Amino acid sequence: MAGDPFRKRRFRPAPSPDGEPSQDRPGGTDAVRDGDAAQDGKDRLPSTKGRFERVRRGVRKGGSGAAAGLGFVADRILEIAPRIPVRDLATLRGQFPGLGPEEIADKLVAGAATSSATVGAGVGAAAMLPVPPALPAELAAEITAVAAIEIKLIAELHEVYGQRPPGSLRQRGIAYVQSWTEERGVDVTKPATFNGALSGRMKRELRQQIMKRTVRSLPNLVPFMIGAAVGAMMNRRDTKHVAEHVRDDLRRKQVAWDALPALPPLERPADPPPELPGDLHH
Repeated sequence: MAGDPFRKRRFRPAPSPDGEPSQDRPGGTDAVRDGDAAQDGKDRLPSTKGRFERVRRGVRKGGSGAAAGLGFVADRILEIAPRIPVRDLATLRGQFPGLGPEEIADKLVAGAATSSATVGAGVGAAAMLPVPPALPAELAAEITAVAAIEIKLIAELHEVYGQRPPGSLRQRGIAYVQSWTEERGVDVTKPATFNGALSGRMKRELRQQIMKRTVRSLPNLVPFMIGAAVGAMMNRRDTKHVAEHVRDDLRRKQVAWDALPALPPLERPADPPPELPGDLHH
């Protein structure tokens, strides 16, 4: 075994010029040269890959305060939910004359998907800059904006399917946030599930939903030319996915329009949230 060169090279330090064992790591100068070559290779990374590495470092730095960041975004969504303007059934039927519930619902989903795609494209375009500006803020802004778009969609789908939750503006807002987090309709036969104070379970579910949205949004921030297109596509797909789940649940509890009791017009919030695109402030 003493004549095995591979065993010596792997487990014994290379001798120094004066015959004493070297204190360098195994492999001697060969390993050092290999390390230098590898470092040179790292220094010669393509510029696009270098930018991607900077994005990843930025995300990791932001991750150190992930819990606080998620809590802030969750609180912001809960704050803006009652301020999202919702069209009641009478308004929707006036805007889409001659259409039935499914046709109006299709129109609402298509409009919301287009709006969320625009948000995703905007963040993707910002990420194409050499150094993404305010990366965590851009991501949080997208999550909040898309949440506002989808919550408005969910609220108006409840109107279309005859499932308006009872309660005040704030109570309905919380109910729609809960519907968004669970991706199902509000159970209007159990007002206690949404009329009370916000439960710990709902807060946890909201944070989980935000985390899922964050993970899905990360590809939008890759600084390549496809960023904007990918962001738009993913947000459009995700909004349609949420809408499909909520509609499936609402159809099972749907009340025909001619069987609905007379409902008062919905209150108009005084200050719509700035996260909601301007064309949805109605």
